[in-house]
Amino acid sequence: MTLILLLLLLLAILLYLGVPVAVSLFLSACAILLALDIPLVVAVQRMSTGVNIFTLMAIPLFILAGELMTQAGIARRLVNLSESTLGSAPGGLGQVTILSSMLFGAVSGSALASASAMGSAIGPEMRKRGFDADYAVNVSTTASITGLLIPPSHNMIIYATAAGTGISIGDLFLGGVLPGVLTGVALMVVAGIVATRRGYPRGSFPGLRPVIRAAASAFPGILTAVIILVGILAGIFTPTESAAIACAYTLLVGAFVYRELDRDRLRAAFVNSARTTIMVMFIIATASLFGWVLAVLQTPAQLAELLAPAMTSPLLTLVLIAVMLLVLGTFMDMAPLILITTPIFLPIAMQVGMDPVQFGVMLMLALGIGLLTPPVGSVLFVGCAAQGITIGEALKSIWPFYLALLFALLLVICVPGLSLWLPALLA
Repeated sequence: MTLILLLLLLLAILLYLGVPVAVSLFLSACAILLALDIPLVVAVQRMSTGVNIFTLMAIPLFILAGELMTQAGIARRLVNLSESTLGSAPGGLGQVTILSSMLFGAVSGSALASASAMGSAIGPEMRKRGFDADYAVNVSTTASITGLLIPPSHNMIIYATAAGTGISIGDLFLGGVLPGVLTGVALMVVAGIVATRRGYPRGSFPGLRPVIRAAASAFPGILTAVIILVGILAGIFTPTESAAIACAYTLLVGAFVYRELDRDRLRAAFVNSARTTIMVMFIIATASLFGWVLAVLQTPAQLAELLAPAMTSPLLTLVLIAVMLLVLGTFMDMAPLILITTPIFLPIAMQVGMDPVQFGVMLMLALGIGLLTPPVGSVLFVGCAAQGITIGEALKSIWPFYLALLFALLLVICVPGLSLWLPALLA
């Protein structure tokens, strides 16, 4: 227990000093290896093993697919479809932002990409029509979390790899659909209430013909998610192969259907995806080392012993795990936390009767909320930067949206059918 506390203390100090997350994980793990008299060559071996997994090939491919979608103009078409259908609802463009984020999440799987794309595409227009900047940030950043749940989500693949229990990625993708839609609907309700109280304008319904035109224009982009899900469920291709299919399909749509994916945009997509992939894979490598050190120190057993008094009540145990995930998410990014916390908390959750698919959905949502909370809060930082306001200004009015996300998280914990019904139905 002393070494566990020392490991976590070293990590906290390094993060507080501003050391990058991956380097902090590596240095703190190496310090414990030295304390245990384990050669440091083991660290290199564990990092290599952590990324030498075939399933992880899907991650750079899904990242590339998301970048290609952004460059090909799919985000703009999704916004047009959302505005034609929901522009007349209370809050107008606020509702449009949420629906657009849900649709974009369904084809990109990235909260950060969604927050950036929606903030850039809709934020200026909201300001022009009289919406406050903090409201624009609140709806665009919180709605981006739905992209972590609605398939395809590369974070689900990271979770399946970390779990190591043969969890079906197809089941995980399906398990996130209903919770993702529920989260989006909860945010829409809150966005409508806040917009009504502030007196924001509504748009007008353009008529059925413009809606059909917008849907037809956006359909090739939305079809990406359908192809991925149907292909995996029908056994036509594996999740890893589905990522390659998504890249090829998006490339064809952008180049020959929308005709916006020229040489410069294609180069930007490859460069941006390469940068993101390098960062993500380095984090996965160092987090694998950190997780292995936690396993050597028997952290899951120690934590289970600590939680033993609460484990008489399964619901209380799951709520405590969710609270720990929320707290951890405030100071560490999502990918390393998935790799670190899954081996620790998943066995405990399964002990009290939670299905691994339901735990995965809970993990995505809880850590997704962490992406919106300082001091890390990468999605919130991106949203604020896009609107030109400070984190403090956004935090003053974001609390109703936090409540909507926490409500969705509580439902995921208390109602297993939300995550398990669709996988069971299509099994």
